[in-house]
Amino acid sequence: MTPSPHPVKMFALDDEDLAVVSAHVQDAVAKVADIRWSPADGHFAIPMNRFAWELTADRKSRRRGDERRRAVLSFARVKRAQVTGVAPGDKETVLSILAVVFEEGETPAGTISIVCSGDVMIRLEVECIEAQLTDLGGAWSASMRPKHAVGR
Repeated sequence: MTPSPHPVKMFALDDEDLAVVSAHVQDAVAKVADIRWSPADGHFAIPMNRFAWELTADRKSRRRGDERRRAVLSFARVKRAQVTGVAPGDKETVLSILAVVFEEGETPAGTISIVCSGDVMIRLEVECIEAQLTDLGGAWSASMRPKHAVGR
């Protein structure tokens, strides 16, 4: 792994901020066994290998220079965490993150949903939006660029 020249470190405190974080973690992959949830302090974290979409905007070649980065997406003030679509005890499942969305409840509380492929969903009941995405410094060349079929 080589250090990346532009590591991401961002915070989300409202649904517009969370939409930006969501765009940065689209197509990230994470192993269920790596997810950490601490009910005592209300902290939830997902270490992941995210595809660096922000590097592709100015590039003409589809693959040259594409990279994945080791990152952590974490949430504070989490009251409850629930995962659906993964068998209990199946720690080896690899999740492919599609989006992170917020559904408002009694302001400022609500539910953050981490939508994954294969009908997997992580739901976090939160007091408010307090999220952080941080690249950890490791970056490597991506073997392929994620591709999505539109309209399916």
